[in-house]
Amino acid sequence: MDIASPLPAYEPPHDCPLCPRLAGFRDEQRSAHPDWYNAPVPIFGDPDAWLAIAGLAPGMQGANRTGRPFTGDHAGILFYETLTRHGLAVGSYEARPDDGLALDGAIIINSVRCLPPQNKPTPLEIRTCRQFLQPPLHALPNLRVVIALGEIAHQSAIKALGGKLPKYRFGHLAEHRLPSGLTLIDSYHCSRYNQNTGRLTAEMFDAVFLRAMEFKP
Repeated sequence: MDIASPLPAYEPPHDCPLCPRLAGFRDEQRSAHPDWYNAPVPIFGDPDAWLAIAGLAPGMQGANRTGRPFTGDHAGILFYETLTRHGLAVGSYEARPDDGLALDGAIIINSVRCLPPQNKPTPLEIRTCRQFLQPPLHALPNLRVVIALGEIAHQSAIKALGGKLPKYRFGHLAEHRLPSGLTLIDSYHCSRYNQNTGRLTAEMFDAVFLRAMEFKP
């Protein structure tokens, strides 16, 4: 199904050719799974958001299959439970893009829009896709806080928002005041691996959003 973006002017084309390795992998997935989304995953959420969440990239069984960030894989369960608990998501998350779930005050923008092999985008792919992260972040009129899920998202968001590495170092619950006045808060990614190994617990993830909620207008 087609997924409507809240910021359509900042979306890559459906057959984006900019990263040849990712485009080739996308074609492979289209052949193997013709009923999946298999395209750059669009932004999801509230165009008037005060909170932006920078993800890493679509998961194979999640957003690459369904077309909506954190939808359809294990990471989405904790992710949307946490957003709902803090009033940032309304409706019922049923792991489908047509479940009626909506975000209130929050928006999700992946650092890399296409599925990377083994969930590992290359530095060039990350840099190339920043043109689809930086403009929408700057276009959000009410943005106050960005949560970065994982170190790659942290680095890409810092660069997109005018900061310079390595001045801003990644760490769970680390907080960074950026030159623009925005605040960036880091979190370990809510991947199945991080949850299963205990690197990220539900309480740790909740603490990130508790802190972010203190900036709510």
